[in-house]
Amino acid sequence: MSEPLNPVQMLLARAQQTPDRPYLHQPVQGQWRTYTWAEVADQSRRMAAALKALGLPPGSRVAIAGMNTAHWFMADFAAGFGGYVGVGLYPKQAPEAVRFIMGHSEAKAVFIGPMPDADHFLAALPPDVIRIALPYPGVAPQPYSWDELVAKHEPLAAPVERGPDEPWSLIYTSGTTGNPKGVILTERNLKFTIAGLLRMLPARGAEHFLSYLPLAHAFERGAVESTSLYLNAEVSFLEELEKLPETLARVRPTRFFGVPLVWTRIQAGILKQLPQPKLDRILRIPLLSGYVKRKIRKGLGLDRCWFAVSGAAPLPLAVLLWFDRLGIPIYQGYGMTENSIYVSCNLPGANRYGSVGRPYEDSLVRLSPEGEIQNKHPGVTPGYYKDPEKTRELFTEDGWLKTGDLGRIDPDGYLYITGRVKEIFKTLKGKYVTPAPIEGEFCSNPDIEQLCLVGAGLFQPALVVSLSAAGRAKPRADVEQGLLATMEQVNAKLEPHEAVAKIIVTKDAWTIDNGIMTPTMKVRRAEIEKRYGPLAEKAEKNRNQKIVWQE
Repeated sequence: MSEPLNPVQMLLARAQQTPDRPYLHQPVQGQWRTYTWAEVADQSRRMAAALKALGLPPGSRVAIAGMNTAHWFMADFAAGFGGYVGVGLYPKQAPEAVRFIMGHSEAKAVFIGPMPDADHFLAALPPDVIRIALPYPGVAPQPYSWDELVAKHEPLAAPVERGPDEPWSLIYTSGTTGNPKGVILTERNLKFTIAGLLRMLPARGAEHFLSYLPLAHAFERGAVESTSLYLNAEVSFLEELEKLPETLARVRPTRFFGVPLVWTRIQAGILKQLPQPKLDRILRIPLLSGYVKRKIRKGLGLDRCWFAVSGAAPLPLAVLLWFDRLGIPIYQGYGMTENSIYVSCNLPGANRYGSVGRPYEDSLVRLSPEGEIQNKHPGVTPGYYKDPEKTRELFTEDGWLKTGDLGRIDPDGYLYITGRVKEIFKTLKGKYVTPAPIEGEFCSNPDIEQLCLVGAGLFQPALVVSLSAAGRAKPRADVEQGLLATMEQVNAKLEPHEAVAKIIVTKDAWTIDNGIMTPTMKVRRAEIEKRYGPLAEKAEKNRNQKIVWQE
């Protein structure tokens, strides 16, 4: 069996085999620009030559910042061609995180694409880093521009070779506490995980992806950017995140990847036009039901989608079942940056709602005596960049990756995530509480958009919530009635020490900008405890008040 190609070798092969086939579709001010395989390879090779001419030796770290664009892909491919190590930065990243990542990685150059709050980002960059502006409206002029550098240099003749275990990418985990950690991913890691994904999920005809989840994250880099090369798939981009619904309807991807917040907002959009009682009546009428479901799927842009995925955090079972009624099965998977997002996934024909699927056949999974999920395969990172201590902590003595997630495996081999090792807290009663299952039960309430269970320093757990658009539009009394009903239903299933005593409704939105959410849309539990813990402690003294509104 021949050695598989690495990503830039695959790009060259596509450019030679199907040079005029469309690859990347980029909207700019409402107009769509298409780049063929040959154009993408040519521009990437020219930029690799430009980086070399700017004095960057192979192995240098090259940062890429901004929203997902065709040129984000090309900048990453250029790094691959030149033997450089790509370092992704989120388009909405705190200045202190930008300063840390740029300093820690010692990045020599940075590609700057369109992003919100660009002034804060630029101010956080080291003064001596090479700055290259990507060719998009709103990107501030920099000492170097993509188009000028590409025009001035001939394509690099061949990709710079590197060893299979040398770094290919550094992916900095956003983390819920402390500084980000730079996860090293090698060519060996990439080849292994891509081969596995292609084996399990080969192309079904002409494939088309929509790239909008952050490319600084391992999931989008692997599932969309890298996989598109091997599937000969077309990729479309968003011009603005607010245009997701209309772009999704236009692109009609064959595979669509979303985080829980995306899926719940799609659900809210449908219910705004078709309230639940009316939808229930329609779905009970066989002929009308089929017509409406097809119309909904087409209106969303999911009529061609055969593989819809949710990841990053658990999607509530009620939401999974809701979409299933519309003929949109959603497949939940599991992985982390440290194992190249490659552990397990539900697949067509083997989809068990509530689980994250069976482990892949070449992904070994075991549970520690404490219930922690441990993983082993050739896609696992060799460690954290410049952090041997944290790297040692990442592995067991016999070389298994410690995920930090708690789980269980059912008799049929399906894996379930039951919580985080470090998120278990002890109340003042001395009892331990695992928040994730309780939070999952409350997610069935459509008035809740984000939530976090807290209990350290309390006699009884309290739930802190941020309301959805639907919840914010309702009278306060109606919201309270629904929250109380959900609390009663959930508490009936819990042990007395786990029962939720209070629900704290925050007035603040939970966003990346205010530090409550990570760039991958995970709740920073420590930040919630810091901001709302005192309010929960104060509320605990009033036994009769079960719903507390932040004023």
